[in-house]
Amino acid sequence: MSERRERIAVVGAGLMGTSIGFDWARAGFDVTIYDADGERATSAPKRAREIGASMARAGILTESDLDEAVGRMRASTDLGETVDGAAYVAEAITEHLPTKQALYGELDAICGPTTVLASNTSTLMPSALAEPTRRPERVLVVHYFNPAHLIPVVEVVLGPKTGPEAVEVATRLLRAAGKTPAVLRKEVTGFIANRLQAALLREALALVEDGVCSQEDLDAVVSLGFGRRLGAFGPFTLSDMAGLDVWQAIATNLYPDISAAQMSQPLLADRVARGDLGLKSGRGFYEWPPEKAREALAKRDAVLLHHLKSTDQ
Repeated sequence: MSERRERIAVVGAGLMGTSIGFDWARAGFDVTIYDADGERATSAPKRAREIGASMARAGILTESDLDEAVGRMRASTDLGETVDGAAYVAEAITEHLPTKQALYGELDAICGPTTVLASNTSTLMPSALAEPTRRPERVLVVHYFNPAHLIPVVEVVLGPKTGPEAVEVATRLLRAAGKTPAVLRKEVTGFIANRLQAALLREALALVEDGVCSQEDLDAVVSLGFGRRLGAFGPFTLSDMAGLDVWQAIATNLYPDISAAQMSQPLLADRVARGDLGLKSGRGFYEWPPEKAREALAKRDAVLLHHLKSTDQ
């Protein structure tokens, strides 16, 4: 695997930051990963090795590749040292705007003038992140999907002042790391994926609440039905395959009956109110004892590894 000239700084050594850092290192980039929590920072390479072990077991990486990737990762609790000379900073700290803005103000003061500042936020706008900086043209969002090292696509979201040079640098580096950047030419709440996922969940909740089907049957229709096709092509390509005249007729007949709920429906809101949050609490729409939760995550990763192995040659 060839060495890359550009050095990557990752700020935040949590679940996503470690996964993102490993993904860059796996692609041959030297990575420094920062966290103010010393224990979390110093344990990041070890946790990255655990992440990469599943890829080695799946035959995507050799043990030598894994050793080299982890060897490219260096931990730090010194932010200035972390970003010094970095071409690109991947920020993956807590999803809290004031905390992120404080960090971006600090990064603005210590980063080189051409460094790209890229946030992994899934909800915040690049324009808001850029407010405390003097370089809004170098700030954008690069939103990874969890697990970051197994999902090839990333959303690249431009703020109103993001410059073309920053977009070029970010997309070039992401492609060099084996990612497929999907560029949003303007910022919009939820970006692409969360808007589509929210639309699907809204209708799923409506169908179950209205007694049309059980949540188990709805999950089966998605995962074993049209979800299989969506693993190969997106909705525009699949619509072309089905025929746009067919979809025009479906849209005309169906759109008036699709849920237009403007607030979270009771099927979701009531569970959140009583603390049933899913895997993290042991109960959500389903019961999640620890072993079942581990099996579900293992199945998810096995499916993702299978797809990644088929395309990562």
